[in-house]
Amino acid sequence: MGRDVIYTDGVIAVREKNFLGGKLLRMCEGTAEEAFGILSESGYGRGEAESARGFEALVSAEERALDGFIREYAPSEAEKAYFLAPRDFHNAKALVKASRLQADAGPLLAPEGLISVGTLSAALSSGDFSGLGKELSSALAEGKKRAEEGASGAEIGSIFGRAMFRRLASAVGKNGTLKKLLAGKADRANILTALRSPDVDAAEKQYAEGGRLTREQLRGLFAGDAEKAAHSLDGTPYAAFAARCFAAKNAGLPLTEAEREAASFETEFFAERRYELKRNQPFLYYVLRRRAENENVRIVFVCLFAGMKEEEIKKRLRAM
Repeated sequence: MGRDVIYTDGVIAVREKNFLGGKLLRMCEGTAEEAFGILSESGYGRGEAESARGFEALVSAEERALDGFIREYAPSEAEKAYFLAPRDFHNAKALVKASRLQADAGPLLAPEGLISVGTLSAALSSGDFSGLGKELSSALAEGKKRAEEGASGAEIGSIFGRAMFRRLASAVGKNGTLKKLLAGKADRANILTALRSPDVDAAEKQYAEGGRLTREQLRGLFAGDAEKAAHSLDGTPYAAFAARCFAAKNAGLPLTEAEREAASFETEFFAERRYELKRNQPFLYYVLRRRAENENVRIVFVCLFAGMKEEEIKKRLRAM
């Protein structure tokens, strides 16, 4: 059972003071070691690394702390599942892929979600997937079978990805805010899937559930006339997003900016109404901003070590 939201709002008000804020932009301007110094001075990462090369340990420490906050303060099981259940599907997928390749799954695993990695591993070994929930059980059974048949990593990933969205759709129930977030995520994911797919049939096999765009609307993205395809979602909330995707595709560019926009959607959903948040929304907004911050720290260091320029790094940052 979740905490009282008024008490949780008070806890959040105290913790918000620890956001990096403008320090993230300063981190883009210098060297990796200078960025590490900024984090150290801020207490980010709880002293889990001694140099910039250990940045992943810092991010992992913050992610574990945030997971603990979610488990303790989630207003209901719906919020807990929304944030943590995707980890179960990621880890189950990682175990299936590692088993197929006879490799160590460790480097592929994410922090545990609602189900321990040990439980998932034991289920995969025994073939008994009961007790894992309908969607995850189905995905593990199908994923294991397809892996044994020689399916590609992308095919296996699609099985778990679609099952994850089904799990989230079931978890959010009548939670209006979470339903809107899930719909926005699913619709944007499906638009990106369509633009990456060679044809309609290939795309429809990968579409996520929980969105509001119909298959008929998504088929419009494959219209023979390029101009018609680019404007097939006019009149929907995704018209501008689809147009940017087509602009990048037609220019022969990767969909990097669209992917960043999709990844930032949830945070920006709340940012637009941040002074009107109520009930479970302050909790959701706080968690999403913390996750965005952790991902931004990871992005900054990866880019700095790759020798990228300040402007290019800042373009890749998730919205906070």
